[in-house]
Parts: sequence; C-alpha cells; structure tokens
Amino acid sequence: MRSIYRGPAAHDQVRDWCEKRLDAWPVPHTRSHVDTSAGATHVMTVGAAPTPGTPSIVLVPGTNMNAAVSLDTLESLSGVGQAIAVDVPGQPGLSADVRPGRDRTAWYGRWLTQVVDQVAPQGAVVMGHSLGGAIALACTSERITARVVVSPAGLIRLRVRPAVLGATLPWLLRPTVHRAERLLRHMTAPGTRPPHALADWMALVGTTCRSSLAPRPLPRSALTAARTAPVFVIVGAHDTFLPASALRRAARRLLGADLLVIGDSGHLVLDEAVERAAMVVSEALGAR
Repeated sequence: MRSIYRGPAAHDQVRDWCEKRLDAWPVPHTRSHVDTSAGATHVMTVGAAPTPGTPSIVLVPGTNMNAAVSLDTLESLSGVGQAIAVDVPGQPGLSADVRPGRDRTAWYGRWLTQVVDQVAPQGAVVMGHSLGGAIALACTSERITARVVVSPAGLIRLRVRPAVLGATLPWLLRPTVHRAERLLRHMTAPGTRPPHALADWMALVGTTCRSSLAPRPLPRSALTAARTAPVFVIVGAHDTFLPASALRRAARRLLGADLLVIGDSGHLVLDEAVERAAMVVSEALGAR
C-alpha cells in the first residue's frame, strides 16, 4: 500500500485547500476524526442530532472527492436529516492517505462498517457516489437502514469514451484549471458549466495526487448481502461512464432495484441535481 499523494508537500497542499474551504463555509457544522483499521477518518456533521429512532445520513464521496468538495450536497441533505460526510481513506482529503492494495472491496467495506458504527448509533441511510456507491454496497454494517447509490461503481464496468480519455491525459500530464474544466465537462450534462471551485480542486488533485483507478464490479456475494436493506439507484441521463440502459439491467438483476434516471445530469448528479437526490434520501429514510 502507498500514499495517494506524490509527497509530503503535496499532502500539505491538499489539506490546506480543504481546511480553508471548510473554515470559510458559513453553514454550522462540526469536524472530527474517528479511528478505523484504515487509519484516521475525517468526519463532518451538519444539522441537529436526529430524533430517537431516526437514522442519520452518511455521505460517502466518489473518487477524488471529499467533504470539502461536497458542501452543496451536505447543505441539501441537512434539510432532510442529520448529514455526515466522511472522507474516504486513500483519496485526497483529510483522512488517512494510504490506499488499499489487494481486495479493496473487503478493505473499504470493513472501513465503512467501523465508521457507521461510530457515527450513526441510531442507524444510517448511506448515500454513496461513484466509488462511494461501491463502498456503500460493500459495507455490511447492520446499522444501515437503506442505501442510496448515485452513479455507482461496483455494478458494471465504467465505460471510458475516446473523448473522455482525450481530456483525461492532458489533465494528468500537465494539470491546469482549464484542463480540469475540460475533463469535468464530460462528466456533466451538455451545456452545463462545472463549478469553478470543482475545476480548481481537480487541477490541484492532478498536480498533487497519483491516479486512482475505478473499482471493478463487486462480487455477486457482496451485492446479495447489500439487498438486506432497501437500495435506491440513481444515474444521470447523460452519464458518460454508466449508460442508463446497462445500469438499469444490472440494478434490477443484482439488487432487485429500479433505476431512477435524472434528466439534465451527467455523472456528477450531486452537483447538477442535488435537490432531486435529496428527495430520494428522504424517501429512503421512510423506507427503512
């Protein structure tokens, strides 16, 4: 196992970016760390403690994302219930920097189980995006009352079109805000301009971090175990990595779940249609 960062200075740059953004956020919140087998995990909580018997909402961001990049999502989710964002270890952010080696499914599933058991004693609706969706499906915590997976990895292999590859390689070779924005345009619906803060963040990630590959489809046994709680699957109509037709078939066959397709959204549903996604979380809170 090795660090996601290219060196100590790169680690410091990412930490400083995240901390400055969180310090400037006017929405009341708390920040802490919990100990896990994957190392210290950064936890950010927004909203009042839930009423007795009501689960919290635990947000697991996707590849290259974290709480500091998910502020709009957290604010929307906090209107539904207590929202808790966790930075995934081995991804850029404020958690431990070491990436898993072999058997990433079990490694991340064990990590999230330990986190949920500590931060959501009354239960959790776990919401995972992309890589976070695969982690949510791999987690076996008995405290999970429902799973909401958004543009989830773990069900089918992600498709990478030549145009996406053509935008990714320049970003990897010489990251700039312009090149990051060009890449992000492939992840959003046509005509949508990615938020400047997200492009700025992705330029920093390209400069400071090693590439993190997308996870493979989860084992059938893990997906069967995920069906012990209700599963809601969401994808954007313009998702370049996960065609709705293929994801719909996999969601029905592997999870027994219907697919909600959100129009005017791409892979970054939580940036483009966060209010609609929050409505699904509200439904999931009632479905437990």
